[in-house]
Amino acid sequence: MLETSARLLRLLALLQDRRAWPGKGLADRLGVSPRTVRRDIDKLRLLGYPIHAVGGVGGGYELAAGASLPPLLLDDEEAVAVAVGLRTAVGGAVTGIAETSVRALAKLDQVLPSRLRHQVNTLSSALITIPMPGPTVGPSTLTAIASTVRDKERLRFDYLSHDGTESVRDTEPYRLVHNGRRWYLFAWDTGREDWRRFRVDRMTLRIPTGPRFTPRPLPTEDLADYLAKGLTTDPHRYRAVLTMHGSAADVAEEVPPTLGVVEPVDDDTCLLRIGSDSLDHLAVWVAAFGFEFEVNEPVELIERLRTLTGRLQRAAWPQEAVR
Repeated sequence: MLETSARLLRLLALLQDRRAWPGKGLADRLGVSPRTVRRDIDKLRLLGYPIHAVGGVGGGYELAAGASLPPLLLDDEEAVAVAVGLRTAVGGAVTGIAETSVRALAKLDQVLPSRLRHQVNTLSSALITIPMPGPTVGPSTLTAIASTVRDKERLRFDYLSHDGTESVRDTEPYRLVHNGRRWYLFAWDTGREDWRRFRVDRMTLRIPTGPRFTPRPLPTEDLADYLAKGLTTDPHRYRAVLTMHGSAADVAEEVPPTLGVVEPVDDDTCLLRIGSDSLDHLAVWVAAFGFEFEVNEPVELIERLRTLTGRLQRAAWPQEAVR
C-alpha cells in the first residue's frame, strides 16, 4: 500500500509538471506497465483530480482544470517561493490580499518540512515589506480584466480621469501592467481609436463583456519600454532628457522604474528620460541622483537648475550671502 501511495504521488507530480503525457512515457518514468498507469489514473480521478485522456499514438493523459481546486504538489523551491510570496503580499497593491495570504500561509506552514520552514523563516526575518501608499485593487477586478485579455473580449467600463471627468470606455484589452505601485490596463480605445492606459483603481467594470475581437499589432515590439515611458514621462507637463555620466546599470540603481527610464549609450554614459509637472521637482531630483549630467531638454530646466544652485549656495554660505 505504501508503494502504491508513493507511486500515485509521483504520478500526480508528473502530470502537474507538463501539459500532457503519453501513457507509455508515464509507464517508463514510473517503472510500471501501461495497465498499472491506467489503474492509477482511475484512482486519482476518484480522489477528485480531473485527468483527461488525450488522443494520439498510444494515447495519453493531461491534468485539466476542474470544478474545485484539488491538492497540489510542490517541490522544495516552489514551496519556499510560495511561502515567501505569501508573507510579503501584505504590502501589495491588491485589496484584501493580506488576510487571504495569512490563511493560505497558515495551511502551508502546517505541512512544510522543518528544513523548508527554517529557510522560509530565515528569509522572512530578513525582509521588511513597506506597504504601498495609495488605492488598491480588488482581486476579482484583476481576474475579470485578465480573463478578457486571455479570451480577447472587448471590455466596457466607467472611467474617472485624473481631473475628475467621468466617461464610458469601450476597449480591446491587451495587457495588465503593474509598475510596483499601481495597476494599469493597456488597451485599444475603440472610441478614441488609439492605444490608451487606464488606472484600474479608477475603473468600474460593466458586465457582461463585449464580443470577441481580432487582435491588432501592438505599437512596438518592446512593450515594456513603451509602457515605462508612458508611465514616467508622457503624462507630465515637463519631460526631461539628460545625458548621465554613469553606466546604465549604475544610474538605474538610483532611479526607480516608476520615476524614469534609463537607456544605455556606452559603457560610461546613458540617457535618462524623466518627467514631472514641476520644474522644481525635476531640478531637485536630477541634482540628487549623484552623477554628473547634461540637460538635453527642456531648456527651462537649465535656468531652474541655476536658480536652485544659487539657493543652495546661499544656504551653505549664509555669511557671504549677507555681504
